[in-house]
Amino acid sequence: MSNTLNPPPKQQHDFKRVAILFAGGPAPAANAVISAAAASFLKAGVEVVGIKNGYSNLIDFCPDSGLHESEQYINLSHKFLSRSRNKQGILIGTARANPGKQIHSPADLQNPEKALPLQKTYHALRSIGVDALISIGGDDTLKTANKFKLFQETLPEDEKRIPVVHLPKTIDNDYHGIDFTFGYFTAVEFLGSEIRNLIHDAEACNAYFVAETMGRSAGWLAYGAAIAGEASLVISVEDIIGDYLTEETYNDTAGNAVSRNVMDIQRVVGRIVKQMLAREEEGKEFGVIVLAEGLAELLPFELIKDAPRDDHGHISISDVNLCEVFTKAIETEFQAATGRSRKVKGLQLGYESRCAKPHAFDVMLGSQLGVGAYRALVEEQLDGVMVTVSGQLDLHYEPFENLVDPETLVTRVRHIEPGSDFHFLARFLETHVNE
Repeated sequence: MSNTLNPPPKQQHDFKRVAILFAGGPAPAANAVISAAAASFLKAGVEVVGIKNGYSNLIDFCPDSGLHESEQYINLSHKFLSRSRNKQGILIGTARANPGKQIHSPADLQNPEKALPLQKTYHALRSIGVDALISIGGDDTLKTANKFKLFQETLPEDEKRIPVVHLPKTIDNDYHGIDFTFGYFTAVEFLGSEIRNLIHDAEACNAYFVAETMGRSAGWLAYGAAIAGEASLVISVEDIIGDYLTEETYNDTAGNAVSRNVMDIQRVVGRIVKQMLAREEEGKEFGVIVLAEGLAELLPFELIKDAPRDDHGHISISDVNLCEVFTKAIETEFQAATGRSRKVKGLQLGYESRCAKPHAFDVMLGSQLGVGAYRALVEEQLDGVMVTVSGQLDLHYEPFENLVDPETLVTRVRHIEPGSDFHFLARFLETHVNE
């Protein structure tokens, strides 16, 4: 039997320099991931560089100017990484720049103009001798990692390939292939504590707060924060089905008639007011209603038509005042139902949770994912996989093709399943309402 106190044996490999890149929104324990991944390679004698601010310094690469240390990338030494796993923020910064923005199908990779940002990214990394890339980010960054891998398959056979491994990141927790993403529980704890503070404020004033939390495509963060924070009601995109949906037809910016399903705001507001009245029967004339920000995508076109969009085509939710839409409607509906007024105030929660002091579990999870990048590339000699964990942080490696549609190159969002035990947990804890 081998001595379990001994470190794992060193593996043979050809890596001399590995790059780590973080893209998309921040998440607690980001530095645990970066630090653990870098330290694993350093211990194996591999130099590690951190690409600063996502892909933003790569997609405009010019061979004449090159990449410069400290400006576009950082040498991640043991000294630099000292006591960094619990640090807040992101050691190497982040950005939402997307070199795969124009690639919507495998055929687009054959278009030199559309593939140019990916080509520049490849040459930028090769210019500083990168042998492998560790990508950390959300589902959009996973799509980019997959496109980068596919782009390299179009290169001449004698061109060096840069294997890429992706580590899943999002406080929204809406990733297929992993149960919980690093930073999720820290964000839930932070938002839960804010909701609990709001409840005391609401009780003191006999009022209600409408708290909008992050969660563009799924309700994991809204539900987790509502459960931990003892909110009165939580509503997310998964709840807008059946009678809560209606259809609208409008003319888009090109003048074309478009039909889409949107949220029936009046019916949703009616459900919220029923919750308020049910709480009054229990002697509670106050509370906090949690809404997931992704509900903004389901607002009527007239309310979101002027909102800007990012490189991935997502609406800028911060420019859509979801809370204002709902607070006014709730006050009006409550007045109509009771003949009484009730003060309802709205606020957005979320950005302050993205760089919160990481929860111990998230540091553990993030560290294992970072180590998983080393083990995937060196021990397993894999390319084009996402590192994931299960059980006692057991490592697994999911090929990109299992996570990304091969024709559209789009990832699938992992929603809370309506009727699942997690979904029902919130409903069991809320005041019961007879619809």
